[in-house]
Formats: sequence, C-alpha cells, structure tokens
Amino acid sequence: MGSKIENLQEVLQKDPSNFQIRRELSVELLNEGFNEEALANLKYLEKYFPDDADLAYNIGIVSEKMKDFVSAESAYKKAVSLSTQPDFYYNLGEVLVSLESWDEAISAFKEVLKTDPEDGNCYFNLGLCYFHKEELNTALDNFEQAVKYNPKDIFAHFYMGNIYKKNGLTNFAIKCYQKVLEISPDYSWAYFNLASIAYENGNMDEAKSNLLLTIEYNKQDIEAYKLLTKLSIKDNDLESILTILHDRLENYEANGDLYYILAQVYKYMGNKDEYAKHLSLALENSLSLTYSQEIVEKEFKRLRITANIDIVPPPELEEIDNSEEYDENNEEIDDEYEDKE
Repeated sequence: MGSKIENLQEVLQKDPSNFQIRRELSVELLNEGFNEEALANLKYLEKYFPDDADLAYNIGIVSEKMKDFVSAESAYKKAVSLSTQPDFYYNLGEVLVSLESWDEAISAFKEVLKTDPEDGNCYFNLGLCYFHKEELNTALDNFEQAVKYNPKDIFAHFYMGNIYKKNGLTNFAIKCYQKVLEISPDYSWAYFNLASIAYENGNMDEAKSNLLLTIEYNKQDIEAYKLLTKLSIKDNDLESILTILHDRLENYEANGDLYYILAQVYKYMGNKDEYAKHLSLALENSLSLTYSQEIVEKEFKRLRITANIDIVPPPELEEIDNSEEYDENNEEIDDEYEDKE
C-alpha cells in the first residue's frame, strides 16, 4: 500500500474514533483498488452516520467495482433518497442496466437529464435500455441525441446501425458502421456487420474483405471465421482458408468450433485423414464446441467405420449405435449468424 494509506492507518491505530481520518482512508483505499478494505471502513462509518449520502454513494461505488450489483443498487438507492445529486442517479442507472432492470434505469437517467439535458452518456444509456425493451424507434431517438452531444460516441453510432439494419434500412446502417470505423478503425464488430450486409446482398467479395478485417482485429470472433470459411468453400479458395484457420489455432487458444469447420474444409477437399483428425480435435475441445456434440460424435464414428481410418477417438467419446440414421445435412457449416450487438 502507498505511504499515504500507511500514514492514515497509523493515525487510526492511535485514534480509532477519528472518523475524518477513516473517511479519508476509505477514499484512498477505493482509489488504489483495495476494495474490500475500503468497504469495511465505509460500513464502519455508516453505523455512525446512517444518513450520510456520500457514504452510501461510495459504498455503491465499491460494491459496483466488486461486481456486487445488488448491493450497489441498494446503496445508490439509499444515496438518492438522501440527496438528488445527478451523479448518484447516473451510477444507479448504470447498475440497473447491469441488472437489466430497464424501466428503473430509464427513470434514473431521466432524473439526470432534468439537471443536465445535454448529457450524451445519459442519452446513450437510455437508448440502450429502450433497445433491450425492443422499443427501437425510441432507442434510435436517444442514440441520435447521444451523438448530437458526443459525436464520437462509437457505441451510439453502432447501435443506430443495428436499428437501421433491423428495420431494413441497410444504406443508413452502412453509413453508421462506416462512421464507427472512421472514429475507431479497429472496431471489429462494425466490420462484421458490414460483412453480413454484403453477404445478404450477394456481394461476396466485399463480405470476405470485411470478414478478413474482422479477424485481423479480433481473433476471438469465431462467427467471422465460420462465415469466412463458408464463403471460401463456395469460392473454392481452400488453401487460403486453411492457412487462416491453422494460423489462428496455432497462435491462439484451441477452439472446438474452429476445429470442426477445419474438418469440413478437409471433407470438401476429400482428405479423409485430416477430416477425421480435426473432428477428433473438435470433440477434444467440446467446451468451445457450439455445434451439436452428439452430431459431431456420430459424424466422427461413421467416418472411422466407412473410411476405415485408424484414429483413436477422444476418451470421452461415447459408443454410438451404428444403426442409427445419420443426417448428412448436419455436416454442413451453419449458414446462420447473428449481427453483433
């Protein structure tokens, strides 16, 4: 701990009833990230000053930092009951968003706007609440207010793009995503949503270009790898996608979905050994496999039998009834994907 904290602690050891020093110590501990120690001191002070709004507010801050959102909500609600400071309502609103209490969060942010009607962050949070309530027009109005007061709010621009896309106004959506990238050129989700628009419109080259940018900036975007693989198979651009997938798996953590789509590429190429090998790897990494494990197990088992491939299955692979019907369509890479929100 820093010397200031140690000095304050030394004073408290000599005079435990010095509330002002304990208050200062609580703030220093909070600022330095010693959350549990800060909370203990704040709770101690609250016993003697139960109607102190600032104490309740700081307890809310510590609880929020500790991800105890229920306790944070309680503390912030106590703070606003004692004092109607805008910061108290704003923090309460953010915790209510974390708890997905959309209506209460809306009420809290509206209280802030009574004092500061040009608070762009409040408008963004209101937009977010209405977006999750699926009141898209009201959400859009608030996101527009957010960018009015904070033109570089990439998240407001991004959500505006999502709303336009949901409403079928893809040209407006494209402009919003492009604005996001103008402000933050490495925002991978904007590239992905641009790719999905291009894909839906049949512009496959543009879709691939944006997917490549997506994974350049975000190696964890597995959905982008899936869609890129599907497009590469359609284009017969197999060597490129093999390089991309192997590079991702060799340089970052293993992923069951990526092994599975690699298996599908090798299946398409007719390379049964690599096909079986990567099905096995997919099953070994089942925690990150979102495809049906049962279907992948059946696919692996049937391949070993029909192709007479000598690959040892993962130890957890259960025995499968060979007489059970197998749906070939399940071997295809899923054509569905979700826009980033």
